[in-house]
Amino acid sequence: MAAPVLLPPCHCITTATRRSGTLFSPCRPEAQRCRSRRRRPRGAVLVARAAAVPPEQSLTRYETLGDAKAALYQALEGIDRGIFGITSAKRSEIHGLVELLESRNPTPDPTDRLQDKVDGCWKLIYSTISILGKRRTKLGLRDFISLGDFFQIIDVKEEKAVNVVKFSARALKIFSGKLAIEASYTVTTKTRVGIKLESSTITPDQLMNIFQKNYDMLLAIFNPEGWLEITYVDESLRIGRDDKANIFVLERTDPSEV
Repeated sequence: MAAPVLLPPCHCITTATRRSGTLFSPCRPEAQRCRSRRRRPRGAVLVARAAAVPPEQSLTRYETLGDAKAALYQALEGIDRGIFGITSAKRSEIHGLVELLESRNPTPDPTDRLQDKVDGCWKLIYSTISILGKRRTKLGLRDFISLGDFFQIIDVKEEKAVNVVKFSARALKIFSGKLAIEASYTVTTKTRVGIKLESSTITPDQLMNIFQKNYDMLLAIFNPEGWLEITYVDESLRIGRDDKANIFVLERTDPSEV
């Protein structure tokens, strides 16, 4: 899907995990007050997450990196990508596995290898983006509109990405449609790309009529503009974190699915 080189689906695991480690050892109240003022830049917190892998999620628990990936896939079963919320226990389990994989990223400089590692079609399988409460009700996602798959098509040669979010609606008859978001990107570091929203469209017109009143809300949820850090990528799985503190996990898929 912003789809999240982009897609750019909140992540607070790194902060909580760091507090359980030796980084926050007991100290005098004065030192604690001073330390609380020393806030890292937002990007630094995201990039430094690999050191926060909890002991119970260490790679020694799994014989291979493939075993860790399999554990992540198992943890993601039955949660509908997390888009409508998950329990805090499940979130901790997933984020622990995500951080474990990030700490063993086989492609440390992913933007140098976009053509062979990132180019192509991807499907979102987890995101911290959520649609809850009034937003879910206003968008009709409780009753007559169903949220389908999220895809992301990346064209490295053109430095463009298209995020496709599929929907099906039950009106007088069942029909399907999609939100397509086109974005351009530029490589900014060995691991990061900057993303610019270019255009968005909803088809067919019947679906646009349903979303028209709350279109700005819908676009705000899936707008990828900002930056995206590629924190893990191999031949079949990609993980990213954006400037809004979202996490995205995608698997490579066949373009014919879109």
